[in-house]
Amino acid sequence: MIFASIWHTLSAPWAEPIVQRAGIDVALLGVASGALGCWIVLYELSYSTESLSHALLPGLVVATLAGFPLLLGGALGLAVAVIGIALAQRVEGLGPDSAVAVAITSLVGAGALLALAPASPPGIGSILFGDVLAVTDGDLIASAALAAAVLTGLRLLHGQLLLAGFDRASARALGGRPLLTELGLLTLVAATIVVAVQALGNLLVVALLVGPASIARLLADRVLPMMLLATLAALAGGIGGLYLSYYAGTAGGASIAAAIVGMYLVAVGASAALAAKARESGAA
Repeated sequence: MIFASIWHTLSAPWAEPIVQRAGIDVALLGVASGALGCWIVLYELSYSTESLSHALLPGLVVATLAGFPLLLGGALGLAVAVIGIALAQRVEGLGPDSAVAVAITSLVGAGALLALAPASPPGIGSILFGDVLAVTDGDLIASAALAAAVLTGLRLLHGQLLLAGFDRASARALGGRPLLTELGLLTLVAATIVVAVQALGNLLVVALLVGPASIARLLADRVLPMMLLATLAALAGGIGGLYLSYYAGTAGGASIAAAIVGMYLVAVGASAALAAKARESGAA
């Protein structure tokens, strides 16, 4: 009787077609973001990733209002962000970080004003938080293509990423190309954000890119195990978030982000406990 109840609790959400589709989409995005997120964390690009995510907002809103694909709108938003950052950096006395902050804050504000304006159609605010339970066949195809592209790209860049990431000063002398490598990595990040934002929203997509990798960084000290753990954490957070959304009646994207944050807190506690145990063993 108990086992039947447990089985019903675990299987009931998957009887819903929309949850099945959401699960597939989250799994594909988890594979892409788990592996890619490790390099984001190792290269200390978390802030840049968040900035890229927020920079897409005006383009996504304009795409929705004009009725053309969000992918195109995201690319447009990214182009505007690059121009805005470049112009801000030309202002005398404004440092690079300040220029990025000014440009991104302006873009987020403009996008929010458009999305939340009374004249905007109902539901456009979902761009901010996504709707993982409303994925289409096109979204699944895009997510599958993204997962394949990210894994292929990371495989091709792996050697260069290792050189540039762990010994940037001498990478060029060893045959590395740090600038091109970082640009390639940021290109994969931008593509992942543009695809994933349709399910998770502009404000939550960074959770899937940075959260699982941060969890893995606490538990692994080598790249490949870290990538495996990050992918598993992304999958667990995605599926766990769908269960939370189903039973608690909360928004899908926010539930996934909450599940990832919860896992991160557990990982922090486990890492601290292991470190304390290692110190005690060393003292003994």
